[in-house]
Amino acid sequence: MAREDGPITDGPTALRCPDCGATYRDRWRCTCGSPLRFAEQPLPEPPAPDPEAFDAREGLWSFDDFLPVGDDPADRVTLGEGATPLVDADAGGGADAPDWDASFKLEYVFPTGSFKDRGATTTLTRARELGVERVVEDSSGNAGAAVATYAARAGIDAEVYVPAGVKESKLTAIRRTGAEPVRVPGSREDVTDACLERVREGDAWYASHAWNPAFFAGTATFAYEVAHRRNWTVPDAVVTPLGHGTLFLGAYLGFRAMKAAGWTDRVPRLLGAQAAGVAPVVRALHGPDAADPADAVNDAADGIQIAEPVQIDRILEAIATTDGDAVAVTQADAERELDRLHAAGFYVEPTCAVAPAALRTFRERGVIAPDEDVVVPLTGSGLKT
Repeated sequence: MAREDGPITDGPTALRCPDCGATYRDRWRCTCGSPLRFAEQPLPEPPAPDPEAFDAREGLWSFDDFLPVGDDPADRVTLGEGATPLVDADAGGGADAPDWDASFKLEYVFPTGSFKDRGATTTLTRARELGVERVVEDSSGNAGAAVATYAARAGIDAEVYVPAGVKESKLTAIRRTGAEPVRVPGSREDVTDACLERVREGDAWYASHAWNPAFFAGTATFAYEVAHRRNWTVPDAVVTPLGHGTLFLGAYLGFRAMKAAGWTDRVPRLLGAQAAGVAPVVRALHGPDAADPADAVNDAADGIQIAEPVQIDRILEAIATTDGDAVAVTQADAERELDRLHAAGFYVEPTCAVAPAALRTFRERGVIAPDEDVVVPLTGSGLKT
């Protein structure tokens, strides 16, 4: 097992604390308590390549010039993930079809049925680069299944801490990889606490989708793919589910990196969809009444019920920097949108429905103008429910 910290030598990209400036070879968080970031963001030289000639056959690894892991292709832990479809949400609909007036990126067609594979491939690649022998993760289901699957691909042992009431389909997906699921009673925060106790034992590496910067480097590839499919242009806005901010912050990192590289000319507005009743970002932006409407907690969106996201300061920074926003979606609105999605041929899991539902709310409130160009990721497969 690689040391958690130590002198910085040649090898995997070092990590740096954005708050105190400390630098580490590897560690799951800074000693000051802050989430860490990669010390360097790789950037290719401008200008952007001809999108028609750009070779995307390696999936998300086609954008390796932006990735701080996997310099040696032999270290990459991959199942061919990425290059998910970007489709017109309303194409082929009849007179009664829902009018989303947006593009959907079908993130539910990944190998494990969710966008979390973006982060799992880069996180397990970093684990391999560091010589890790065992990883642990805590998850409500999708991230755990992704980490377990890519750990199996890498030949690395895995333990996944999950809520006691996790869906059996997701538990099965973890078990079938040979990983060890650990069911924890209590809240989602109790699951994390139990996992961190395991990390403190010192013989396992924390492959966290909430803390590990390698995970966010992977979800940043969502932005690269969107821009590529649009001939290196970006939409006016992107609406994503928002729990720990795994995809939301990945999109922020990715669009910023592309602009810094001179491949695109701006960053889109980033808009988040939270679960009503468990909406800390909405509470921070708009107060408790907006976060906790009278019509109860949105239990349908269990995948984003995160009361204390560890990256909330960075999420709020992304919203402020891009003139973004966040709304809380009720269970009734999410379930209504889920029915619309299924009827239109998008077989997704319930948490996915919050982003298209939020899109409607943003339009009704004038946050998104009628003529604005919007991309919405659909993040998890209905086959997992």
